[in-house]
Amino acid sequence: MLINTYSATSVGIDAVIVTVEVHATPGYDFTLVGLPDVAVKEGHERIESAIMISGIRMPQRQYTINMSPADLKKEGAAFDLTLAIGQLAATELVQSKLLSQFLIVGELSLDGHLRPVHGCLPIALAAKNNGFRGVIVPQENATEAAVVDGIEVYGFEHLTDVISFLNGTQEWHPTHVDAEGLLATYAFPADIDFSEVRGQHEVRRAIEVAAAGGHNLIMIGPPGAGKSMMAKRIPTILPPMTLSEALETTKIYSVSGKLRKTVQQRSGLTSNSGSGLTSLIVQRPFRSPHHTITDVTLVGGGTNPQPGEVSLAHNGVLFLDELAEFKRSALEVLRQPLEDGHITVARNKLSVDYPAHFMLVAAMNPCPCGHYGDVKRPCTCTPAQRHRYMGRISGPLLDRIDIQCHIDAVGYDDLRSKADGEPSAAIRERVLKARAIQTERFRGTSVHCNAQMTPTMVRKYCKLDAQAEQQLRMAMEMYGLSARAYDRILKVARTIADLDAVAHPEMPISETLQVQHLLQAIQFRQLDRADWGE
Repeated sequence: MLINTYSATSVGIDAVIVTVEVHATPGYDFTLVGLPDVAVKEGHERIESAIMISGIRMPQRQYTINMSPADLKKEGAAFDLTLAIGQLAATELVQSKLLSQFLIVGELSLDGHLRPVHGCLPIALAAKNNGFRGVIVPQENATEAAVVDGIEVYGFEHLTDVISFLNGTQEWHPTHVDAEGLLATYAFPADIDFSEVRGQHEVRRAIEVAAAGGHNLIMIGPPGAGKSMMAKRIPTILPPMTLSEALETTKIYSVSGKLRKTVQQRSGLTSNSGSGLTSLIVQRPFRSPHHTITDVTLVGGGTNPQPGEVSLAHNGVLFLDELAEFKRSALEVLRQPLEDGHITVARNKLSVDYPAHFMLVAAMNPCPCGHYGDVKRPCTCTPAQRHRYMGRISGPLLDRIDIQCHIDAVGYDDLRSKADGEPSAAIRERVLKARAIQTERFRGTSVHCNAQMTPTMVRKYCKLDAQAEQQLRMAMEMYGLSARAYDRILKVARTIADLDAVAHPEMPISETLQVQHLLQAIQFRQLDRADWGE
């Protein structure tokens, strides 16, 4: 008897449908073809044990199983349940009428219990896009898959539960998760807020501009000035995630096996409750890898390609503290995802593409001792030492960082001030209004914020008046700025103009960039000036 069951496997952050063809004939043998890896082949032992301990009497048969497409490598234990159901259906212990309507995934323990697997969200999306009625998954993966609207998601704890559902001997109800409701009820973290930051008004302004336009940012200053503290509060002023952003981000964490751990760590920071907590990432990611990170861990890859930190920070913030301490090779691989918004990992027989649209926030000291430019503590480094230290950051990488600002140590009066700083909610309100202006400006395009503007859009939306044109020419010639720096100055100036319109709603939005907008944007390009540090 020939039976078809259906499963899926992840390729990148998407899932590919896998058809499992099971042919049972008299005899006792087991043949599995279709490019399965060791974990898939070992599933035969788990399946036999699970069926036996579950009390199911399955007649001896010779099974020939093909996993199609045959040229796609099948990896992991997620095919256990699919193979088990196929063998049971081939011996008529499971009815086959529902098998063509569901994708089936799950790892079997020796006693028949179902263990959670990676990548259930992209598998659920693949089921919906390919016209399946729904998915059958382990109970612990049910809320993850159920955020996909328009399909039925059934979560089970044991092999016998799946059999009872397919045979219709017991009534089961699908899992429902209101993804839109999860996003609507999300509350920003209450334990970290910009109101805790003392002083640093110029840097706070730079951070606000960066958040409003989606610009990359680097802060350079002495130890203890508050660089890390402010960076960790940037997600509290970014716009809430949209449903499409939340789904795409959750897919990345799902295929990398980090979803449940990540959401559980953040569960105390949200107002959500119940099973929905482990189903969807509703808070923008904030990734802060240590400076000892390897190139592969940062951008993704490996023998079995996995998303790197740049992809785990997708739609959020990638914070690189002590930037100059990172390996030069690790920093250089950031250049392509910063420019393109995605990373392609190519292997001998496989090429996968991971999204990597993130806001890069970096912090570093100005010199090895950390006190160059500090008015209170003298620098003990020689000019050569400072030059070598700054030389660890390449010019092409600095070119891709829109806003570069120097940060001074906090004064005693600011530290002792009893007045709270401006809270994140107030800053976020201005950021949201500025983003609304950009959303309207770029309606009908794939661009969502000023930092993503194409060169054509820069020419269209970043026109200069005569005085601003003259100032930009002088700055380019005086500081030796590059063509890329030219574009990024205009993009930042456009964001400053948008924030200016938010601060003065009674005035029309300036379609032409004025000199005050441009001068502040130029002031934000400090580190790539030819005379910086002299």
